[in-house]
Amino acid sequence: MSLFLVDTSQKITYDNVILKYHMSTISVPLTQNLEEFIEEMIRLGTAPTKAEVVRQAIARYAEDQAVTRVLRAEQEFREGKILRGDLRKLLQSMP
Repeated sequence: MSLFLVDTSQKITYDNVILKYHMSTISVPLTQNLEEFIEEMIRLGTAPTKAEVVRQAIARYAEDQAVTRVLRAEQEFREGKILRGDLRKLLQSMP
């Protein structure tokens, strides 16, 4: 009986990531300052690629927006800007 060790690790490539995670690709023009910022994040080891820097930034933005919506809802609740009652009746009364 022979034992073979096979290296199953794949080199991480753009195509492998896109296919594995079913990601789409977009093209976004950036200012020189933003491009330099992305390069700096890569140099500092914050992310390995430009795409990962952008993904992290968008994820952080989405989290910030979710927190903002919760805080806004809490403020509206404190101000009494809430609807109470039967949802069907409330919807019928709206234009």
